[in-house]
Amino acid sequence: MAPRASWKGYLKLSLVSCPVRLYPATSASERISFNQLHKKTHNRINMKPVDPELGLVERSDLVRGYEYEDKQYIIIDDADLDAVRIESNHTMNIEAFVDENEVDVIYQDSPYYLAPDGAMAEETFAVLREAMRRSGKLAIARLVLSSRERVVTIGPRENGMFVCTLRNPNEVRGTAEYFGNIPAGKPDPEMLDLAQALIKQKETHFDPKNYEDRYEVALMGMIREKLKGHKPIIAAAPERGNVINLMDALKASLSQSAKPPAKSKSKAEEAPAKPAKKAAAGGGAPENPLKASLLKAVGKSKK
Repeated sequence: MAPRASWKGYLKLSLVSCPVRLYPATSASERISFNQLHKKTHNRINMKPVDPELGLVERSDLVRGYEYEDKQYIIIDDADLDAVRIESNHTMNIEAFVDENEVDVIYQDSPYYLAPDGAMAEETFAVLREAMRRSGKLAIARLVLSSRERVVTIGPRENGMFVCTLRNPNEVRGTAEYFGNIPAGKPDPEMLDLAQALIKQKETHFDPKNYEDRYEVALMGMIREKLKGHKPIIAAAPERGNVINLMDALKASLSQSAKPPAKSKSKAEEAPAKPAKKAAAGGGAPENPLKASLLKAVGKSKK
């Protein structure tokens, strides 16, 4: 079954655009989830809309409201939302380019994959993708997802592109409340050297397959045991030793630390870009319309 696109529209850079599709890059379908049941009948509970005055109501009677004061609402219907049309409803307009390491990880939210929508879009899509790959830049754009405009980053990934929604600045808490009372004193140089040596011992390449969700595995194991009629065995909590001397703890950690696993090459290495095909000899070949659009766009941006 083909994946379902979360968004369809146009990726646009100045005068150059191509139709694209956006797909979620992650899935929660494999996670263990629970349903609410009645404790005696074990029947699944259905959540139904209830009005405090009328009791149970039909979903067809529900409308959308915005609370502008305490318990005071203004009704917002589909026509109202349709009137709020902005370009990013159907266009992912690239506004700027930034260095790949310039976007703070704390602003990164949900990941998506971006692919061309149809064969006619593939050439334009490939040109934009490879231009970003060569420059080492991420594009900054906007689009509307779930009735909300989101700022996103766009970058090359294999034969497609990678899109990540960004949190708004007002969604990110400042650090002063949490770090303001932490003293800024310098650590002991010898302890710092020991800590760096410990980091060096555990240095390796990141492979997500080495970091499974141990709680999820244990949870599924418990469920399987209950299905067999066995009583789950409660694991003993690990002993927590009190660190009396930080220097001794660092030295002990260095002596007990195992050698790091062999460094493995990342499977996500990107394939090298194929060289562009040379134009046919002679002056009779028609001009590539994409190339013409790019030349116009570059000329426009220089003004």
